[in-house]
Amino acid sequence: MTEPALISDLPLIDADELRADALGPEASLEEVDSSFIPLSDPDISGVELAAVDAALRAPRLSGGPTVAAFEAAFAEYLGRQHAVAVPSGTLGLLLALKAYGIGPGDEVIASPYSFRETAHAISLSGARPVFADIDYWAGTLVPEKVEPRITPQTKAILAANVNGHPAPWNGLRALVTKHNLRLIEDSTEAIGSRYAGALVGTFGDASVFDFSQPFPLTCGEGAMVVTDDIDLAVAIRRHRSHRLEERSSVVVSGTAPFQAGISDISAALGLAQLKRVDEILERRRSTEHLYYKHVKSFEGIKDPYVGPDVTEVNWFLYLVHLGNRFSRSSRDSIVEDLKVEQVEAAAYCHPLHLQRHYFDLGYRRGDYLVTEKVSDRAVALPFHTHLSEDQIAFIVETMKESSINVGAGAAIY
Repeated sequence: MTEPALISDLPLIDADELRADALGPEASLEEVDSSFIPLSDPDISGVELAAVDAALRAPRLSGGPTVAAFEAAFAEYLGRQHAVAVPSGTLGLLLALKAYGIGPGDEVIASPYSFRETAHAISLSGARPVFADIDYWAGTLVPEKVEPRITPQTKAILAANVNGHPAPWNGLRALVTKHNLRLIEDSTEAIGSRYAGALVGTFGDASVFDFSQPFPLTCGEGAMVVTDDIDLAVAIRRHRSHRLEERSSVVVSGTAPFQAGISDISAALGLAQLKRVDEILERRRSTEHLYYKHVKSFEGIKDPYVGPDVTEVNWFLYLVHLGNRFSRSSRDSIVEDLKVEQVEAAAYCHPLHLQRHYFDLGYRRGDYLVTEKVSDRAVALPFHTHLSEDQIAFIVETMKESSINVGAGAAIY
């Protein structure tokens, strides 16, 4: 039997070759511009490579002990009682809604300023998403705007820590207590942030994290639902998948599972990333400081907003909010100019209520004015640990020149 190769024996893969693979078989290395600056680039070290290598050598690639180890470590990291690994934040939220018995005829209040794939779970459950507008500065749900949207059909509030900034959890908790609702926390964008000294992911009756790219902790694809409610955790696990040893159980087989587990390979990568999460977040903060050093030359720039009771923010993306002199079309022109200069940027975000699925539910432009105003003027710039200061300076200067070219000057706030 041939001995397996050690990691040190494996051939190195050139970054340009990876970019060529991403562009397709027709692209040659000559066609790939190595100066391209991606929006995200995972922080992967030898620790992760060794963990995945060990997982690949194990007798089980799925259904093995690594998933359970990842769940236990993640629950311990947050100080919560239970963690259930799932393939995506969407499925995590869907399983939580199913476990709570939320479905057709029910309503869940959410933000229209959100990652659409997560919020889609509300519709997938059969419930109706009911939107409430956001705070202009924090981008999070406002309890005072949520309460008028509550009806007898409302069963839960889904609130997100948008772009790493915690939602006003004290006010939201008071609201769900008053109206006897479930509070579900979307922490897909906010690992490591803190509200009133506590880590995000500890405020919801159930909280959902996502580990796909471009999130700071990534294992390719994967997510985690955390809770302190053992009945909820058991129900989510039964909706997720059945273990092999349960195949003869009459009780367990009464629930049709979604077969929504993750592989031991993904869990090994996630477990290794979790052990380095503080290091990864610190490296991202260094990138953030470099950005601010260069962005502050823009007229009217303000420090990133941090709301009351927020102890720490670990930004998901580096967002620049354009001033009122900019329009949505001028924002789009800036994104396109960055693309021409081989810088991947993105509009953040396209409001949910203006997307076709929700448009069909009766929502229209003008329904949520703060969300629309913020969304029309927000640009997400590349944000990861592999950016150099020269690259950041180039990104900011390119954006500044573009803002002047579109006739709006350099005012950004």
